[in-house]
Amino acid sequence: MNPAGTRTRTRIPLRKRLLVRLLIASVLIAVCSVAATAWLAVTTTTRALREEQGQALADDMDILAQLSGYAAAHPDWTGVEATVRDLSARTGRRIALTTADRTPLADSAPRGTPLPPSAAATVDPLRTDTYSEPGAQLSGTDPRVVGPYRLTPNERAELDGAARARQRCLSRYGIDTTVTRTPSGRPVVTGTDSTTSGYLAEECGDGQRQLDTPMPTEGKALTALQERAGGCLTRAGLDPGTPLLFGAGLPGTSVRSPTPAPAFVKVAGGRDGDGKAALHAAQTCLESARRVQLDPYVAPVAELFLGVGDDGAAPRWVMSPANKAKVVGAAGLVLAVTVAVTVVVATRLVRPLRALTEAAGQPPDRHARVPVTTRDETGLLAEAFNDLAERRERLEAQRKAFVSDVAHELRSPLTNIRGWLEVARDGLVEPDTELLGALHEEALLLQRVIDDLRDLAAADAGTLRLHREPVPADDLLAQVTAAHRVAADSAGVRLRTETEGAPWLDADPVRLRQALGNLVTNAVRHTPPDGTVTLTARGDGERVVLEVADTGTGIAAEDLPRVFERFWRAEKSRSRRTGGSGLGLPIVRQLTDAHGGTAQAASTPGAGSVFTLRLPAATAPGDG
Repeated sequence: MNPAGTRTRTRIPLRKRLLVRLLIASVLIAVCSVAATAWLAVTTTTRALREEQGQALADDMDILAQLSGYAAAHPDWTGVEATVRDLSARTGRRIALTTADRTPLADSAPRGTPLPPSAAATVDPLRTDTYSEPGAQLSGTDPRVVGPYRLTPNERAELDGAARARQRCLSRYGIDTTVTRTPSGRPVVTGTDSTTSGYLAEECGDGQRQLDTPMPTEGKALTALQERAGGCLTRAGLDPGTPLLFGAGLPGTSVRSPTPAPAFVKVAGGRDGDGKAALHAAQTCLESARRVQLDPYVAPVAELFLGVGDDGAAPRWVMSPANKAKVVGAAGLVLAVTVAVTVVVATRLVRPLRALTEAAGQPPDRHARVPVTTRDETGLLAEAFNDLAERRERLEAQRKAFVSDVAHELRSPLTNIRGWLEVARDGLVEPDTELLGALHEEALLLQRVIDDLRDLAAADAGTLRLHREPVPADDLLAQVTAAHRVAADSAGVRLRTETEGAPWLDADPVRLRQALGNLVTNAVRHTPPDGTVTLTARGDGERVVLEVADTGTGIAAEDLPRVFERFWRAEKSRSRRTGGSGLGLPIVRQLTDAHGGTAQAASTPGAGSVFTLRLPAATAPGDG
């Protein structure tokens, strides 16, 4: 297990995982978006509803005011249909007028459309508590109901002249005034400074007394009003013959107006009564009498029904500029937060990736490293890249050493062959049998090095062909022992085999004999005379364990991890007396890997070494 593999499988804390960080960023953006949208929706909708309610209330009051004005100016509801349809088109509301028993008078909706469950208001210009026209809340009567108090054209012309004269008089004293007209047609001069105009009222009142006294039409109506109120005043203990002060009973003004009621109202019997109680009783009698007096001039009481428009649409409302600004501002804020979070997260994620890109683009001889700043996936990637750079550096060093070792291994036999051939060509030695034998031995050595390199190249390229078949382990050990018996006897080393049971191998017998032969050759070479080399085979589940143990010099602990490296030898002098080409053990590992097995080495310096091969087991023929 290499260190890089160990670090790759390092468990990353949950809070540092790239997926979690991206998820948190997405959730943060989503929460901001949802919160901003919810806040904007609530505030905008609330404001819109308030505006709509206010608009609807204003529309309702306007509809009631218009219909009350129509009733104040007409003795019946004939012709109100046009007014109803105009109001409906302007407000987008359904408007229906009925009598008290719900007999239709006018309706903006198609005939047969059911009425709303209840009436929105009662249209009665003589009792308009819900109408906000000035004076209506005080008197309860629509000030536009004038009836018999309407001035004639001649009276209007006369009063207009008096109003203009008073206005000119006041202007000479620097007082700005305006002239307004009441529903009955009477002009009223209003000054900007009421106190100053009060001081000058007497000065500018000469010759224009008619502005402060009733005209004949008004006087006639006031006399009729006093006669109607006589019975009520008598029952209240008041003198019915007391004349009314001008303005106390005129339509468009209130008996509670600044014009005072008669200060000389007397209690019947000549006794002075409570002034406030007498005034209240007089006001009540006058209001009742005036309603009776005006009743013939106004339309009958009607019920007003309001609903949605004819097309079924709800009342209209348009988003205000303030709400539009809020929408744009909230959208901009969410966008800014999104961009900011994205930039922060992306910067932290891209920084190590950029470092990796720059390091990967460096020349191979630079062996660049990248700093590890995080412990998430990008940090592990940086560590893996550094490990890869280290392995590449080691492989580059091994490649250079391999080229040097190959050159050395091939140069030595070639140099020997060339030297002996040159000596023989120059006639310095005779090409006898001994010389030819030496040259043949060097040629065989050269051939073995080339064959070993070819096998290693085939194993590296994955083209090493195996002819697998069931192989009995005891026969395999016997064949290897027989092949190396002569070399072992020459070295004074005993060879023996041990087999536990009868295990069978699924292997290529030729390649497996080559691997075991390399191990035996290496063991015999490093075992002193009278030593022992033992070949052992035993079954281990689905594996067969083959061991080659010797009683030689052993391998130092610091050298043990490198015994399977190519051209590596414990003897640094690379002498042929103490070692071979340095390719035997690498070939053992490659052949074992090709079989799907493993090769391991264990050693105790001075006590010997043990090389263990674990290979796939096979079923003995006839056992299946």
